[in-house]
Amino acid sequence: MRRFIAVVVLGMAPLVITGVLQAAGEPPAWAYAIPLARPAGAPAPPAAPPDTSIKQIPGSTLSFTRQQIADGFGPADWFPADHPAMPDIVAHGKRPDARACGLCHYPNGKGRQENAGVSGLPLSYFIQQMNDFRSGVRKSADSRKANTNAMIAIAKAMTPDEIKIAAEYFGAMKWTPWIRVVETATVPKMESRGGIWIPLEGNEKEPIGVRIMETPENPERTEIMRDPRSGFIAYAPVGSINKGEALVKRGNGKTVECGVCGTPVCATCCAVDGVRCPGCFWSRMRMKSETLLSRGSLLTDLTAEKRLMAGKELTCLKTAFGSI
Repeated sequence: MRRFIAVVVLGMAPLVITGVLQAAGEPPAWAYAIPLARPAGAPAPPAAPPDTSIKQIPGSTLSFTRQQIADGFGPADWFPADHPAMPDIVAHGKRPDARACGLCHYPNGKGRQENAGVSGLPLSYFIQQMNDFRSGVRKSADSRKANTNAMIAIAKAMTPDEIKIAAEYFGAMKWTPWIRVVETATVPKMESRGGIWIPLEGNEKEPIGVRIMETPENPERTEIMRDPRSGFIAYAPVGSINKGEALVKRGNGKTVECGVCGTPVCATCCAVDGVRCPGCFWSRMRMKSETLLSRGSLLTDLTAEKRLMAGKELTCLKTAFGSI
């Protein structure tokens, strides 16, 4: 059921997200976690001295330095028994442009906030996304999102056989819950570090508004250690899950309920990666709508104006799917 719901809701992406962004202007900053630019003329902060200390994480008998953990062509594998034997393209990549898949998506395919979870994805969907990166069809709605540009370079550097090997490896692993949804009226103040929202020191809070703020359960284990067993929290407005469920099941006068359109776009837009992550659902929806526009696959038999949802409703929809 979860897989079915994921398919149909994102088949509606062109109807939903395009209207939202036309009404709201620029894409919401919280959905992309773009770090703030330094003020004009401000000096760059001094570089931190190299950290050569040995790192360890709970549950692992292995030890690595930060340089080994972040090695783009052989990153640390803290838990080799948690996953099948990695193909070389996943474990080591291919110099100079194809970094190891396991660096950002982790050996178990769970991924981090700034990219995507890829374990359990259908083989055809995985390959299609990589081909879309290669051809220029898939790109971020915000050109500052550096990891999307990196994925384009990686996809272009990989052969079709290497893409298939990676797709088969990650597709063989079942997706399991990775993000804990917490409804709240306030959220810790955060800053973006490399596309990940990290709470500021002092535990100061601010109103959440209509945002979904996704952050690591343990910032150090995610940001520094790249711990593939340490997941994420998605803070969402109070009532989002129930309101999102109502949108999914009934539409509530804002959109059609999921599962009724039955159009070819549903099969074309099987974006189960976006549904897994409430914090990145918005950016996935916008990316999908632009991808479909590039393919000429927009729905033509429905009146989009009747199905446009405000940011609040879309936030609820994202939270409902992320809580599954």
